[in-house]
Amino acid sequence: MQNPFHFELEWKRIVSSSKIADKRSVKRKSACPRLWPVRAPLLLLLFLTNMAISSLFATELKAAAGRSDITPPLGLPLWGYSDRKGGAASVLDPLWARILVLDDGSNRLALVTLDLGRSFGPPFMDALRQRVKNSAAIQQVFFMASHTHSGPVIDDQYPGKLPPWEIEAQDKIAKAIEETSQRLVPARIGTGYGQTLIGHNRRFIQPDGKVKMLWRNETKLSTHPVDSTVGIIRIDDASGKPLAILVNHACHPVVFGPDNLRYSADYPGAMASYVEEQFDKTPVCFFLQGGAGDINPYFDKTPLKEDADRLMKETGVQLGKEAARIAREITTRVPAKPSLKFSLDTINFDLRWDAEKVMAVVETRVDAATAGYYRRSLVSPIPCPVMTLLINEEIALMGMPGEPFVEFGIDFRARSPVPDAFFVGYANGYYAYFPTIRAAVEGGYGANSLTTRAEVGAGEAMLNHSLVELYRMLGKLKTVPGGD
Repeated sequence: MQNPFHFELEWKRIVSSSKIADKRSVKRKSACPRLWPVRAPLLLLLFLTNMAISSLFATELKAAAGRSDITPPLGLPLWGYSDRKGGAASVLDPLWARILVLDDGSNRLALVTLDLGRSFGPPFMDALRQRVKNSAAIQQVFFMASHTHSGPVIDDQYPGKLPPWEIEAQDKIAKAIEETSQRLVPARIGTGYGQTLIGHNRRFIQPDGKVKMLWRNETKLSTHPVDSTVGIIRIDDASGKPLAILVNHACHPVVFGPDNLRYSADYPGAMASYVEEQFDKTPVCFFLQGGAGDINPYFDKTPLKEDADRLMKETGVQLGKEAARIAREITTRVPAKPSLKFSLDTINFDLRWDAEKVMAVVETRVDAATAGYYRRSLVSPIPCPVMTLLINEEIALMGMPGEPFVEFGIDFRARSPVPDAFFVGYANGYYAYFPTIRAAVEGGYGANSLTTRAEVGAGEAMLNHSLVELYRMLGKLKTVPGGD
């Protein structure tokens, strides 16, 4: 179909030539008395055709949400605790992949949140992206994990092919994206913010400047830095009926400890269930984990015999109550400038440590399978994908591939060139901890431990890259020296 703008140019050309012809016809009016009446219906037809075709190409934000149960079979080893004994023995609550498809008429992408300890490895994500690009015209898929420690272990590069459960999960997620893409409807969007604290900074800086790890904090001792922000993106259909509610907050999902051998989404699952119930289970509630690298829940690693199930649900409901309150107060609107701009750029970083020296220590502390996982992860350079998404030139999302410290999320909001900014960790890959430069100097778990891989300053570099991308997407960076 011809571009409607070509019709507009043709319309202007015909009208212009008609005016010239009319001026010339004055002298020969008696010879051609019916020239304009014949031309007028043709011009009117062209005008109406132009308007009809232009409406087909009108920019409009569309959205749809879906989900797929990706709970693996029992028996698999569980993520997150080296002292865990045994694999998954049962299921407390399902592990979901939640899908949000957005389309602006020219660009289509999918956001996939995962009730997993980390996102899948590069081969998994690349294959899925290629499939839905061909089957559903999806140009990009962003994966974001909640970081629950009650999900299965996932590796970047398995010694052989993908495990059967991952192959099945890949097919389930792809089908869910394809089906969701067929249900796109015109959408309204809005944002809102609130405050709650369900956790603390586990790196407690003592008066002498030394770091003490404060894993659990039942007395809710004040710590710094923490991010109490609860950010919400609400997406409705044209009538105002909620389709999706995205909840952004920063806190490790580790209310359950190593004695829990049940698959569970931990508190983010309880939060999502609560929010959906408050809206008659109409929308899909997504959890966007923030910079949770150094943030633990107050009731960290609660033993099952100490009523861990209750504390997990209470933590989730506390967050859910604030999320639902904010979501209700949001007035969604049809965007004035519907658009989707996005990038997923890989930045390579050096290893922070000497790999062989690290493995010499690791092999004295863990079993052979875990040691193999560590060795495969100590690659150099480390290819870190940085996600940047700009919605309607008003809402920005940034994603880091691993466990960023909380200050990165605070910084991103403060420095964002658009009013609404959401920072997401555990996105599109997993490369362990990203401490701030200051934290790397101070020390503590995740700051100068074996669980950090990338060179110091990697987090700051990724944050700066995403901010530059946002300014570029907004057209605020000059394309030539001194140019406009």
